[in-house]
Amino acid sequence: MALPQTGRLRAGVLVAGPAFVAAIAYIDPGNFATNFAAGSQYGYLLLWVIVAANLLAMLIQTLSAKLGLATGRNLAELCRAHFPRPVSWGMWVQAEIVAVATDLAEVLGGAIALQLLFGIPLFTGGVITGLVAFGLLALQSRGHRPFERAILGLFLVVLIGLFATLWQVDVPAGDAAAGLVPRFEDTDSVLLATGILGATVMPHVIYLHSALTQRRLRMAGPTQQAFVARATRVDVLVGMGTAGVVNASMLLIAAAVFAGSALPDTDTLDGVFAGLGVAVGPWAALGFAIALLASGFASSGVGTYAGQVVMQGFIHRRIPLLARRALTLAPALLVLALGVEPTQALVWSQVVLSFGIPFALVPLVMFTRRRDIMGSLVNHRLTTAAAILVAALIIGLNAFLLGNLLIF
Repeated sequence: MALPQTGRLRAGVLVAGPAFVAAIAYIDPGNFATNFAAGSQYGYLLLWVIVAANLLAMLIQTLSAKLGLATGRNLAELCRAHFPRPVSWGMWVQAEIVAVATDLAEVLGGAIALQLLFGIPLFTGGVITGLVAFGLLALQSRGHRPFERAILGLFLVVLIGLFATLWQVDVPAGDAAAGLVPRFEDTDSVLLATGILGATVMPHVIYLHSALTQRRLRMAGPTQQAFVARATRVDVLVGMGTAGVVNASMLLIAAAVFAGSALPDTDTLDGVFAGLGVAVGPWAALGFAIALLASGFASSGVGTYAGQVVMQGFIHRRIPLLARRALTLAPALLVLALGVEPTQALVWSQVVLSFGIPFALVPLVMFTRRRDIMGSLVNHRLTTAAAILVAALIIGLNAFLLGNLLIF
């Protein structure tokens, strides 16, 4: 679509949307598990970690979106073009493993929510979640807007569901404000903070965001390109900022209701649902479960779409969407059929995801710093320095988290 010559508001609206699709990865069922655990165990102590994680996400997703705008190609396609063939194929294999782990977390979240709301067995709920994701992806045949609107609608359901729960909870403003001061309590709080920060950037959404912007608009000249880049930054700021508010609301609810209480199993999603029902009331538990369901549905659709982008970019192959959905859904259904504890499976899926972060994050920084690739949208030196620091921090935190999980 060509960029309108007049009407900056209209042009800005055309640019908006990709960041909210990407932001779904930041409020997926894995985030539910981590943020509610943080609030339950440490109250408001780690609220600052969520804010910091959100700021890191804004930078990374801005670089990914800018890469697609500047080059007309997504990150996977650029990796294939600039790396030796064995390297790009190896990157594709690890990206497919990451896609399976991603789908595991999303399908488990949807299945748990369906069981909490309707008593549907977990395996059946997993199948339903997979089918809903397939339906969302079918909207792509009608252009990018219907898919983005559907994802945005589910995003708003998550937001409303959690805010409806938060509305029924008494959050002391002073205690919440104190949680914005960086500090830790003990070694376990450091480990949990590492989990929140280290799991912030999901590999699949780095690939996806560049694909969502790569052919969105045709820009004539550097002036239009600069305007679209600014509008994209606003899109990321609003999308990721809203995701940060959603994540913060999870911790605030858990801190206000569960911290210091005798309610059992509040480190699991079904325990959170039961605890909210007891401590606050059935409507609070309902809001939580509806938000979790919308999160599972939306993030599963986005994850499968990202898998298509990765395969097509790395190896120039595209398989039927139904086959793609079946391949990534099968491991999740196997886990449910075997009766593995769902929340624990969610945690281990995040461990697998941590392996994929360097393979997406490092090339992103490498490409966006090169003028021959980015043209006028090349990173400023300070941006590159910040991106290198963020990449090193996230990779280091994931390595630290992985080491501790494997030891203990």
